[in-house]
Amino acid sequence: MSGSIPFYQKRHRHYDRGYRSKETESKVSQYQFSSRYTAGSAASTTSRSRGLELSSHSGLEESRLSHTIPKRAKPTYLAVDKENQIIGYVVPIFRSSQEFAAGFSDTDEARVRDTSAYMARRDMFTSGLEMQRSEQISRREAMRESAERISLNKRIHEHEEHFKRMNEDSLMHTPEFVIKPRSHTVWEKQCVRLHCTVSGWPDPRVVWYKNNVAIDPVANPGKYNLESKYNVHSLEINRCDFDDTAQYRVSAMNSKGELSAFASVVVKRFKGEIDESLPAPRHGPVSEYGVTFKTHIVDKFGVSFGREGETMSLGCTVIIYPTLHRYQPEVQWYRDDVLLSPSKWNHMHWSGDRATLTLTHLNKEDEGLYTLRVTTKSGYETYSAYIFVRDADAEVEGAPGAPLDVRCLDANKDYIIVTWKQPAVDGGNSILGYFVDRCEVGTNHWIQCNDTPVKFARFPVTGLVEGRSYAFRVRAVNKSGMSHPSRVSEPVAAMDPADRARIRGTSAPWTGQIIVTEEEPAEGIVPGRPGELQVTEATKNYVVLSWKPPGEKGLEGVMYYVEKCVSGTDNWQRVNTEIPVKSPRFALFDLSEGNSYRFRVRCCNSAGVGEPSDPTEATTVGDKLDIPSAPGKVVPTNNTDTSVVVSWEASCDAKELIGYYIETSLQGSSVWEPCNNKPVKGTRFICHGLMTGEKYVFRVRAMNAAGLSQFSPESEPVEVKAAIASPAPPYGITVLECVHDSMVLAWKQPTFIGGADITGYFVDYREVIDGVPGKWHEANIKAVSERAYRVSDLLENKKYQFQVRAANMAGVGIPSRPSDTFLCEEWTIAVPGPPHDLQIREVRSDSLVLLWKPPVYQGRDPVNGFYIDIKEANAPVEAWRGVNTKATEKTFIKIKNVQEGETFVFRVRAQNKAGVGKTSEETEPVLALTKPGTKEIVVDVNDDGVISLNFECCDLTPDSKFVWSKNYEEIADDSRVDTETKGKMSKAVFKSPGEEDVGIYSCFVTHTDGASSSYTLSEEELKRLLQISHDHKFPIIPLKSDLAVEMLEKGRVRFWLQAEKISANGKVDYVFNNNVVSQGEKYKMNFDKNTGVIEMTMESLTPADEGTYTFQMQDGKATNQSSLVLIGDVFKQLQKESEFQRKEWFRKQGPHFIEYLGYEVTPECCVVLKCKVGNMKKETSALWYKDGHEIKADEHLGFTEGVLKLEIAQRDSPADTVDVPRRLKISKKDSGVYEVVLKDDRGKDTSTLNLTDQGFKDLMNEVFSFIANSSTPLKITSTDEGIRLYTFVNYYNDLLQVTWHYKDSAIAFSDRIKSGVVGEQLWLQITEPTEKDTGKYAIEFNDGKGGLRRTVELSGQAFDDAFAEFQRLKAAATAERNRARVAGGLPDVVTIQEGKALNLTCNISGNPLPEITWLKNDREITSDEHCILKFESGRFASFTITGVNTSDSGKYSILVKNKYGTESADFTVSVFIPEEAGGKKK
Repeated sequence: MSGSIPFYQKRHRHYDRGYRSKETESKVSQYQFSSRYTAGSAASTTSRSRGLELSSHSGLEESRLSHTIPKRAKPTYLAVDKENQIIGYVVPIFRSSQEFAAGFSDTDEARVRDTSAYMARRDMFTSGLEMQRSEQISRREAMRESAERISLNKRIHEHEEHFKRMNEDSLMHTPEFVIKPRSHTVWEKQCVRLHCTVSGWPDPRVVWYKNNVAIDPVANPGKYNLESKYNVHSLEINRCDFDDTAQYRVSAMNSKGELSAFASVVVKRFKGEIDESLPAPRHGPVSEYGVTFKTHIVDKFGVSFGREGETMSLGCTVIIYPTLHRYQPEVQWYRDDVLLSPSKWNHMHWSGDRATLTLTHLNKEDEGLYTLRVTTKSGYETYSAYIFVRDADAEVEGAPGAPLDVRCLDANKDYIIVTWKQPAVDGGNSILGYFVDRCEVGTNHWIQCNDTPVKFARFPVTGLVEGRSYAFRVRAVNKSGMSHPSRVSEPVAAMDPADRARIRGTSAPWTGQIIVTEEEPAEGIVPGRPGELQVTEATKNYVVLSWKPPGEKGLEGVMYYVEKCVSGTDNWQRVNTEIPVKSPRFALFDLSEGNSYRFRVRCCNSAGVGEPSDPTEATTVGDKLDIPSAPGKVVPTNNTDTSVVVSWEASCDAKELIGYYIETSLQGSSVWEPCNNKPVKGTRFICHGLMTGEKYVFRVRAMNAAGLSQFSPESEPVEVKAAIASPAPPYGITVLECVHDSMVLAWKQPTFIGGADITGYFVDYREVIDGVPGKWHEANIKAVSERAYRVSDLLENKKYQFQVRAANMAGVGIPSRPSDTFLCEEWTIAVPGPPHDLQIREVRSDSLVLLWKPPVYQGRDPVNGFYIDIKEANAPVEAWRGVNTKATEKTFIKIKNVQEGETFVFRVRAQNKAGVGKTSEETEPVLALTKPGTKEIVVDVNDDGVISLNFECCDLTPDSKFVWSKNYEEIADDSRVDTETKGKMSKAVFKSPGEEDVGIYSCFVTHTDGASSSYTLSEEELKRLLQISHDHKFPIIPLKSDLAVEMLEKGRVRFWLQAEKISANGKVDYVFNNNVVSQGEKYKMNFDKNTGVIEMTMESLTPADEGTYTFQMQDGKATNQSSLVLIGDVFKQLQKESEFQRKEWFRKQGPHFIEYLGYEVTPECCVVLKCKVGNMKKETSALWYKDGHEIKADEHLGFTEGVLKLEIAQRDSPADTVDVPRRLKISKKDSGVYEVVLKDDRGKDTSTLNLTDQGFKDLMNEVFSFIANSSTPLKITSTDEGIRLYTFVNYYNDLLQVTWHYKDSAIAFSDRIKSGVVGEQLWLQITEPTEKDTGKYAIEFNDGKGGLRRTVELSGQAFDDAFAEFQRLKAAATAERNRARVAGGLPDVVTIQEGKALNLTCNISGNPLPEITWLKNDREITSDEHCILKFESGRFASFTITGVNTSDSGKYSILVKNKYGTESADFTVSVFIPEEAGGKKK
C-alpha cells in the first residue's frame, strides 16, 4: 500500500518537509537504499514491515507532476501511487530478521561484522596488522556513507524546492508549532526568554501578545526584544517585575490560517529585598478568614459621549477596608451585562486602587451601559454609567451612518451568512441598501461581495475558498453617498461545521486543521439522495436551502448539484452547472420576485450523480420577514436636569425584533437627533445630554433585519428638569423634653430632599422591653412641618425608640434608622434643655452666621441667654471653646474672625437663672471659605423713590426659592415689605419705610449650596435712603408714553398715555383748546391708577373737534402734562380714517369681502380671478360683471370655502389641440374691468379689479414669468442649414417677448441668423456657421421684472461636434437635392397597335447633368432609325419608335446616373395585331 495516499492528506492538498516529524526526518538522513533495490522491492519490503508510510498532504494531481517512475527503474527513495506518480518519500525501518540479509549492501555487511562477538573472535585470531587494516576500511566506509548521505539530502532538498516552485498552491498549509513556548517562573529583576519554532507555507507572520494585547517593543523601549531567525521566534522580557506576570500568546498567521500557542510567566520576589515603590509583600499567607471587607467606589466616571474613532477611558477609584497587603480583589468590567475581556478594542488596568477601562477605538458597538464590578470575599460593589457613541462625520454630506454589529452566521465550506444592524442615522435620505465587503485574513485587500445594494440586513456571501479565513464589513448607501465602513467582524473560516466540530488540537477557532476521521473513503460508490431539504431563508434577493448529506458513511468527496423549477411545471434546471457545492447549504440569487419555485438536490462524486432529493414545497420569492409596525404611545418623564426617561408601547406582532431607536427634537424644531446609536431591546430608555430647561419631544421606531419601522407618534413635550422623588430619611433624632407621658423629639433635615420642598414629617414609635423592640405605631396622622414634635400617650418609665419619615409632593420617604432608646420619665432638672435645629448661613472666608431654636424644656426658670461653642472638625472634645463670653439673648449670632480654609463645628447651650443647660447636637462640619460666585445684598433706590434690597444668585435650580427674613425670622407680614423674584434676582421692596423697618434683613435661597446674605438697616442708613427716595420721587411724574391717538372699532377715536408710576392720590384734567372737558355723551374718560393708563374716547370726529388736546396730571408735588395737536391735514386724515372705519364696520354687518378681488396665475398658466367673502348666507347672491355687463353662469363661476373664483384664461381643450400647439386662450380681448357684487337683505358689497392697460400688462407679465420658469435648458442641435439653439416651454403665448443674446449683446437678426417658434419650441438658427459664431448664447424671457435668462456655450467641443454634424447633414441634403431623378411622363404599360408610332417623353433632373441609358429587357439599346432616343435641353428625354411591330413588345427602362445617385423608371410596351381574334395582344 505504499503507493496509496492517506485520506487526510488528499483533503489538505499541501505537503512539505515541515509535515514530517523530527524522528522521521532524522531517519531519512541516516538511511539509504542500496542501488540493487528496485522500487518494487522497496515497496514490498515496506509492506511486509511496519515501517512508516510518507505521502503528500495534497494528493498531487497527475497533471501537475512532471516525474513518473517506470516499472523497472533504478533504486529510489520516492513513494509512488497507482499511476506511478511521485507522492512523497519512502523511509524503511530495518529489522533483524533473515529476510533483510539477502539485500544488504557491502556497507551493511560491514555493520553486521562490527558486532561484539565478531570483534572478540577477530581479536583472538587476527594480528595487529589486520586490526589496523580493518580500522582503515571502517574509516573509508564511514566517509563514503557520509558523502552519500550528504548527496541524498541535497537531492531531496532540490526535489522539494522544485515542487514548491512548480506547485506552490498545493503545498501551502496552515502554520504549525514544531516547538511551542513553555511557561517560566522567574525571580524579580531577572530576564526571561520565550521561544518557539513555527513551520508553514507561505512563511507565517508571528505576533506576541500579553493578556491578549499585542506587544509593541517601540512603545516600551528596552523592555521587550523580539527576534525571528530561521523559523525560530523569541520574546525576551528584560528586568521582570510583578506587572509581567501574565499569560503570553504567540500567534502565527499566513494566508491559509492562524494558530496560537500559550505560555505563562510568573515573577517572584526574594524575601527581604523590597522595592519601596512597590506594595509590601505578604509575609506568609494572608488570612482573609474572619475579615469583613468594605468596598467603596469613588471618583466615578459619569455618563459620557464619544465619537467613532476616538479613544475613551473610564475609571473609578476603589477603596477596600481593611487594607491587606497584596490582596487582589476581582475587578471585572461589563457592557450591557456582558463580561468584557482584554482585546485590541478594550484595555483594562488595575493599579491597586484604581480600575481603568480604555476603549482604544470607539465604534457604535461600544455604546451601552458599562458596569464596574469589584468582588471581594465579603461580597461585591458595582457602579454603572451609560456611554454614548455618536457617528463620525460623514465623508459625503448627507451620507448615512455606518452599520454596526457585523456578525457571521452559518459558516460553511463555500459560503457564510453575514448579518448586521441598521444605523440610526440615515443622513436625511432613506437608505437604499448595504454593500458587504470581505477580506481574507492576512491581507488588507477588501472585495465587494454584492453588485447592487441589499436592503435586508442579512446576506449570504458565496465564492469563498474552503479552509481560508475571512473578515467582513458593511457599508450603507443612500442617494447622497456611502457611509463609513462598519467595524470589522471577527474572522471566520469557510469550512464544514461538522469538520469544525471534529477538529483536534488547540488552534484558533477560525483556522483550518488537519481533519482525522475514523474510516477510509469508499471509492466507486454513487451517493444516495440527500434528506430533509428545506428553505431556511427567503428574501426578494436570495433563497437559502439546507439539507442533510446521504446516510451512507465513507463516501468519497460528496458534492451537490441544486436544481429548480417554476411551480406548476416539471422543467427542472440545474442552478450550479459549472461547480458543484461542497456544503449542505446553498444560496440562490437572480430569482424573479413574486414567482413561485420548487427545489431539489442531487449528490455527486467521482463515481457519478445520484438520484434527486424530494422537492421542496412551492416557495414564493419575496421577503418573508415584514418590517415591524411602528411603536405605540411614547411617554417621556423627568429624570435629571440633563436626562429624560422615555417609555413606549412595543411594536405589535413584531417578528425577530432587534431593538428600537429613539430620536429627540426641540419643541418647534424640525431637526431630529438620535438618542442612541445602538438599538435597545426594552421599551424604556434614558436619554442623556439634554439642555436644562428646554422642552423636547421624542419618537421611536422599531428595527429588525427587514428594516426600520415608521416612526411612532411624537410624544408630548417635556421640560428637562430634575425629577421629583421622595426624600431621604431624616437623621440625628434627639429628645428635647420629656414628661411623664410624652416626649418632644427633634431631628435633622434629610441630606436629599428629592427635588421638592419637604411638606412634613411622620413620627413612629415603639416600645422596647428588655432590649427587644416591639411593633411600630404612628405618632401623628397629619404631617408636621417643624422638625420637632411632641409624642403623647406614652407610658411613664417605659423605654421607646423612634423613627421619622419625610414627605414631599412625590410621596413619603423611607423611615430613618431607629433612634437610640429613650426612657420616658419627667425631667426635673433646673437648667434648660438643649437648643435644637442649628443652621449655618452666610459662610464667608472670615465669618458665618449661626441660627438655632431655643430649647423646648425651659427648666425651672425661663431661658435668658445662649452660649456658642466652636472647635475644629477633627479636633478632640477638649478643643471646644466659647465664641461669646457674655450670653446673647438672640437666637442668631454672626461669628467673625474664623480661620480661612479651616473646617469647624458648632454647638449651643442655653442658660437660665439656675445655670447653663445641656448642649445641642453639633452642626455638620462647615468649611470657612467664600464660594466662587457668591453675591451680597445690594440696596437700591429707583426713579420712583422706592427703596429695595436686591439679592442675586447664580446657582439656582428649578425648585429654588428666595426666602427673605428680618432679624432671621421669615417675613410673613407683607404690610411693610413686598418681595418679588425675577429669574436670578429677588428684591425686598419697602412700602413706606419708617423706624419700625430698622433691623437685619437676610435672604436665603433654598435648594442651593447655602447661598445667603444679609444687610443691616440701621437708623442712620434709613435716613440716608429716605432722602434719596424723596429726591427721586417728586420732581415729575415719569411717562411710559406720551399722549397719542389711535382708531378703534366703529371709527371711535382714543386719546391715551401711560404714566410710569402714579399713586392713588393722583388726578388728571382733560383739556381741549384750553377748556377742561368732562365725562359725558361725547367724551368718555378712564384712569387706571394701577397701570398708569389715562384715556379719553370719542364716538366720531367732526370739524369742530379740530384743535389741541392736553392731559394734565398731578400726584402730590409731582406734575406732568402731554399734548397732541390735531389741525390741518393731520386732522382731516384722521377724520377721514374715522369715517372709513365707521363705514367698514357697517359694511361688515352684511355680506362683505374679506379679501378683495384679485387674480392668480396657476402653474398651468390658467388665470383665475378670486376673492374671499364672509358673513354669507343662503340668500346671498354673487354676481360677476365685466365692463358693466353681467357674466353668465356658464363662465366657470365657482364658490368653495368662502372663496369666489372665475377662470378667465384656460388651456386649449383636447379637441382644439390636434396637431396644434397648446397655446393660452388669454389675449387682449380678456382685458377689462371685472366686478363682483354681493347682496342680500342685509346690504351689498362690491369689489372691482381693473385689468386694462397697466393692470393687464402686470397680469401678462406674471403669465410670462410662469412660461419662462417652465423653459428647459438651452440646447444645441444641427440641421442641414446650420446650427440651431432651442428651448421648450410648457405653454406659449403670442404676446411673450423673448430676446436672443450673443456675448451679452442682443442679436440683430438677418438672413443668416433667424429666430422663430415651432409649437412650444423657441429656436435660433445660425445658417452656415463659422468660427466667428462661437461664444455664449442666451435667450431672455421678458416678464416685466428681472426676466429669466437661459444660456449655452457654443464653443470648443460643443461647437466642433455641432459643426461636424451640420456638415454631415448638409452633404446629405446636397446629395439628396442634386442626385439624378426621373421626374415622370412614362406610363407603366403602353398598349399599341402594330404599325403605329410610339413617342414617350419624361423629365430628367440632376446636377451635374446625369447620364441616360435606355434598356430593353435589361439590355442596353441605342438610337437608330427604328428607335430614336433623344435628350434635349438637359431636361427632356424622349423615346420614339416610328412603326412598332410585335418584336418591339417588352420591358423598357430608362436609367439616369450622376455622382450623387442613380434612378430608373420602367414601362412595358405591348403590341397587338388587329386581325387576331378577340383582339389578343402580343
